Amino acid sequence: MLARTAASLYWMGRYVERADFTARLIEATVRLDALSSRPAGAAAWTSALTVIEALAAYETLGQPKLQRHVAPFLAISTDHRGSMLNCIEDARRNARAVRTALSREAWSAINHAWLRFSNRDDTHDIHSLLALVDSVQADMLAFTGALERMLHHPSSMFIHLGAAIERADNTARLMDVKYHILLPEGEAVGGAIDRDQWTTLLQTVSAVNAYRLLYRGGLNASDVVEFLTLRAELPRSLIACTAEVVHQLNAIAEVTGNFATADSLAMTRLSTLKRTQVRQIISGGLHEYLEDFLQQNAKLDEAIRFQFRFN
Repeated sequence: MLARTAASLYWMGRYVERADFTARLIEATVRLDALSSRPAGAAAWTSALTVIEALAAYETLGQPKLQRHVAPFLAISTDHRGSMLNCIEDARRNARAVRTALSREAWSAINHAWLRFSNRDDTHDIHSLLALVDSVQADMLAFTGALERMLHHPSSMFIHLGAAIERADNTARLMDVKYHILLPEGEAVGGAIDRDQWTTLLQTVSAVNAYRLLYRGGLNASDVVEFLTLRAELPRSLIACTAEVVHQLNAIAEVTGNFATADSLAMTRLSTLKRTQVRQIISGGLHEYLEDFLQQNAKLDEAIRFQFRFN
């Protein structure tokens, strides 16, 4: 496989995952803003911008951090590189470059999501925008389903690899922002607002029911951290994403014989996660742990791009 083909597949996987995560983030933040014990207002939307590293870009616009301004910025802005619109356009551009490597269903799902934005000027109404968000999530789910039915070949493996790297990054950033930014000063840990915010975090990764199935003692910050970090049963946990990276790199190596630094880094990180306990994470500082994880993830991404000679 040509390096540029592998790169397009890898980045398509990342952009699709990023678009889906942003859609989930918008939906969950709208819910938090509307249903929390007290209106979350600017704090909720500031946290959403921070999760996807868009706060500085948004602040240059000089607009208040409220739903009617931030939600369209995250969804349909042409200026913000991480908006749903731009992620879908980037995914489609990469998909077009490798059209013959995709199934008809996989291409159709991405193309269909892109076509939904043709009437994006009408989505400044929050109800229309949420309908768009739901539709894009459905398209991304259709893409994931189509991907599972594609031939087990480096084409699908590189897409899965990119998605796993992106998913790990998103989960780590989401946890970090909740732990350090969302809870208003003076509010009690374990209080109503804190519970609402941890619930919103779980909703963002579609894991509320899964959490309740595994943890019978109610919502607890330590349990949520363990769940999102160390429980392999959750596909979006840090350990599950890392295991998926290892799996896909091993599968690619079996076909191509390309086994190098990225494989070693991923396996070392997985081994470390398997030995880690949640009390170690919390006692050492969750923020510090997540910062280190994000740095490792960036190094792993760099190693993948170097190993497979992405441009």
